[in-house]
Parts: sequence; C-alpha cells; structure tokens
Amino acid sequence: MIRLILKEIRLSVRHAADTAASLLFFVIAGTLFPFALGPGPTTLAAIAAGITWVCALLAALLPLDRLFGADFEDGTLDLLLLSGLPAYGVAFAKAASHWLTTGLPLLLIAAPLAIMLRLPAQEIPLLLLTLLPGTMLLSLLGTLAAAITLGARRAAVLMPLITLPLMVPTLIFGAAAVTSPHPAAALYMLGAMLLAALPMAPLAAGAALRVAAE
Repeated sequence: MIRLILKEIRLSVRHAADTAASLLFFVIAGTLFPFALGPGPTTLAAIAAGITWVCALLAALLPLDRLFGADFEDGTLDLLLLSGLPAYGVAFAKAASHWLTTGLPLLLIAAPLAIMLRLPAQEIPLLLLTLLPGTMLLSLLGTLAAAITLGARRAAVLMPLITLPLMVPTLIFGAAAVTSPHPAAALYMLGAMLLAALPMAPLAAGAALRVAAE
C-alpha cells in the first residue's frame, strides 16, 4: 500500500499542473470575494473562515474525476485488484495521495489567503487546526464519490451531486469551529467524522471499485 501511495505521489509530481490548477483555483476564488463584498475589514473578517472553507472544498473537487479514471481506462485498476492488494487498500492509497498532493498544499496556503481576507491573527491557528482533519475528510469522501461514479456515462455530472452533500457537514463544522466562541464541540465532531470515515470510506470505495471493474 505504501508503494502505491509513493507511486501516486510520483505521478502527481509529473503532472504537477493538476495540483497547481487546484491551488490556483483556491487562491483566485478566495480573492474574488472581496471584489463582490467590498474590502471592508469588518465584513471580510466575519466571513473569512467560511470563504476559506468553501474555496478549499471546491478546490479539492477538481482532481477527483482523474483519481481513478486513467487507471480504469488503461487497465491498471484491474491489475491492482488482481495483484492481491485489497480493494479498500487501493482506495485508501488513492485518498492518501489525494490529500498529500492536494489537501496538504491547500492547508499550507490557507493562512496567507485568510490573512488577505482579514481573518484575525488569533483565529488563523484554529482555522488551520480545523482544515487538517477537514481536508482529510474531503479526500476520503471525494475518493468514495469518485469510486461510485467510476465508469458512469455522466460521471462529471454525478460527481458533484454525490460529493457535495457528503462534504456539507465537514464544511459546517469546520467553519463553525473557527467562528464559534466555543469551538471544542465542532472540533470533536470533525474528529469523530474523520475517525468514522477512515475505515468506512475506503471499504465502501473498494466495494464500488470491484463493481466498476466487473
């Protein structure tokens, strides 16, 4: 499984334009909000955490349609499933590589974007703390949605319809943890959802991969 994760990371490095596109989308989408809402520091500071979270969620969606697509088309997915590696292991490796190449970079550039959006400096560590489990959840749930839509005729249409409802609770609790005067409850919910998704999402995605490969 570790070899597969490293292989996926190497492939992502070779196709760095995909990661760059997600990061560029994250930054550009975030910079559009001040133009629409005005540069007032009070207004921006009140919604900066929500803006950052929405942009991170949408940016994480961009690479999902390619997560299994190329392997499915060239037969690599069939070889992986026949190699003895369990299907849930393949799904977990894909989710891990997605987070390492997309979620982690988004986490690293979230602070500069939040500063630009006038988020108070004392709230930035809390924002990053919520994004750490939050981006992991986005990768796990996105991998599940990518596996479910694999091979579908209109996968590009189905992907956001399946993914966004799954990700809304993560968005709600992630933004609430930053803006609430008592963030502990929202952080606990994020942690609980991550602990539930770690085993369940790869198992469900693995089952979907086996169905798609048949």
